Amino acid sequence: MTTVSPTPDTTPVASTIAAPLAPTAAPAPPPSMRLRELAFGAACAAAVRAAARLGVADALGDTPASAAELAQVVHTEPVPLQRLLRALCCYGIFSENGDGRFVHTEMSRLLREDDPNSLRYISLWCTEPWTWEVWPRLDDAVRSGTSVFPETFGKGFFDYLHQDAGESAYVFNRAMTTSSMQSARDVAELLDLTGVSSVVDIGGGQGHVLASLLEKHPTVHGTLLDLPGVVAKADPRLRDGGSLASRVSIVPGDCREDIPVEADLYIIKNILEWDDESTRRTLRNVVATARPGARVVIIENLVDDTPSMRFTTAMDLLLLLNVGGAKHTRESLLGRMSEAGLRVGEVRPVNAYLHAFECVVPD
Repeated sequence: MTTVSPTPDTTPVASTIAAPLAPTAAPAPPPSMRLRELAFGAACAAAVRAAARLGVADALGDTPASAAELAQVVHTEPVPLQRLLRALCCYGIFSENGDGRFVHTEMSRLLREDDPNSLRYISLWCTEPWTWEVWPRLDDAVRSGTSVFPETFGKGFFDYLHQDAGESAYVFNRAMTTSSMQSARDVAELLDLTGVSSVVDIGGGQGHVLASLLEKHPTVHGTLLDLPGVVAKADPRLRDGGSLASRVSIVPGDCREDIPVEADLYIIKNILEWDDESTRRTLRNVVATARPGARVVIIENLVDDTPSMRFTTAMDLLLLLNVGGAKHTRESLLGRMSEAGLRVGEVRPVNAYLHAFECVVPD
């Protein structure tokens, strides 16, 4: 998409856009107003989605631009676009100058597809059409304690995604890939692999975490274990002909059924949230396979982690709605590890929303 090149704003339609009021310091809203704002939260989510789908952040460069100028690039009407941008500015997503032109903020840049920390596809994923069908049924899910997805769509979540919602499945894959690539760098920086010669990434998706670790530690060998359809699309660095292929084994399998790999270090990241039975089976399989003294690093979002609690509690409720799953608290995850027979050591933050639990398989 071409970035807008600002020109003197002489377009007749631009004159219909009201000049912004001079900014004034506003007091904190009273509880009644705050609750009204929260009840209209869908409007904010919809505005973020609209900006991401239209590519507004990609169209806005480093020079301030008017809504009329941006509208020419993203092919919208200028007045509705100005209204969309005005709403987003209220949340710190874009900012409006005194002359009515818009500029980037730290958050709006994250909607750009070329930003190294882009959240464009995450924003789209969290607002996909199916989400607007299940959120209104949250009270039903709370009553029953189970997913409302099969009753709403006539089939399970992943069957629906891959059979009936191709565009949503594409967005899901892009969102998961983006998120995994970004957190992989943080995991590689955090983990000390002194004394480790082999590592297995359990349920590791396309293997971004594994690839980052192998690039940083050139003497380590790795194994990627995930479902056949997932590992078939592994990171090109890990596949035949890739830069890391000579040090990698790709093993198709289901960690809930078996983990047929011995290693010095086992990594389990963001897969212990579907249901308690899956969590227990996966951890038991690790302990059954691993030799005494092997390290197990479990990396998860925590629902009681204060800095990311608004995000994680929202994801926790969405998991309830779509698959009947749940995010863990620190205590619930520690309990599952202890039940499986793991000896838990240090718990460290990976980044603003992930924690790593260091465990050892006992003698």
